[in-house]
Formats: sequence, structure tokens, C-alpha cells
Amino acid sequence: MKVSIVLTGVGGQGIVTAAKLLGMAAVRAGVNSYASEVHGMAQRGGSVNCTVRMGDVHGPLVPTGGADILLSLEPVEALRNLKYVNKKTKIITDTHPIVPFTVAVGKDQYPAIEQVFSELEKNGELHKIDALSIAKQSGAIITKNVVMVGALAGSGLLPFDENILLETVLDYVPAKFREVNKKAFEAGKKAVQGK
Repeated sequence: MKVSIVLTGVGGQGIVTAAKLLGMAAVRAGVNSYASEVHGMAQRGGSVNCTVRMGDVHGPLVPTGGADILLSLEPVEALRNLKYVNKKTKIITDTHPIVPFTVAVGKDQYPAIEQVFSELEKNGELHKIDALSIAKQSGAIITKNVVMVGALAGSGLLPFDENILLETVLDYVPAKFREVNKKAFEAGKKAVQGK
């Protein structure tokens, strides 16, 4: 079995941390894994992409059309990474756009969000999650990436028990933030499962 995951978003959203947590969980579960990260102007709100491949794989790079999951913390970033998806790919995206600097100063336009979702839906199995609201309800906006990691766990595609991923998250965060991260993870898992 092999699972190929592409994680994407903009700088500061915790994409690299999410990829690190997935890799650590795979190691904890005894599953072969590889990860890579690409972040250019990430500190200025630019794109961040990571790949995590687990199971019977020999490297971190996801081939064109080879993603089982595209996990995006920003809708347009999901669009930018459609080359990795196929009709069976689960596309899990947050519904809240992060408006780039160029849009804020009037040099570019952010596409209509419904057009973004429509295009994503044409290319894979789309799951829209209001991760920002879920993170707020869980107790801290900063847990938005953990909401999405929980959604990933809820996808049913990980090659290990989802509780291993939750344990990895809870071991990674400081003790005083464990409860809020647990709530965020569980809420993200329920959101993707439609519960």
C-alpha cells in the first residue's frame, strides 16, 4: 500500500508543521515515509508546498496525477496544485481565502470563491471545511492546521490508525495546549466525515 499526500497553503499557516507531524506519526506507526517541502517567499505570504509519501514508496515526490489527498489551507493554493490530482483524489480545503498582497493593493484579483470550488470539484472529490471557524470554536485560531490534520485523519486514507496521528500531535505541542489541539483535531476529523 502507498499513500501520497500534497499539503499546500501560504506562509505562516503551519503547512511544514503538518507535514512534519504526518512523517513523525508514520515513523511511530512503523510505516515507511518520505517528505519534502518547498517554500519560496513563504515569510511574505507566498506559497508553501509539502509532500508526504507513505508505505511502499522510494522517495518524497508525488508524480503528476498521483496524489491520493490534496490538503489545502487556502483554496486558491489547492487550485495551483491541481496537477497532482486525479478523479479519485480527496481534495480537502479550508473555505477561507488568504488574500495576497498583490490583491490587497489592487494589482491582481482573487477569483470568485465559488468558481474555485467548482474547478476543484471537477478534478477530484472535494471536501470543504470551515477550518478557521472550527479552530476558533476549539479555543485557538492557531490550531487551524491541526483541524486540517484531523480532517486528513478522518479521510480514512492514512496507512495507520488515526489515534497515532493524534498522539503525535499531542506529544508535539506544549502540555498547556494539548486540550485545545485535541478538540481541533477531533472537530476536523468530524468535519470531513460529515458528522
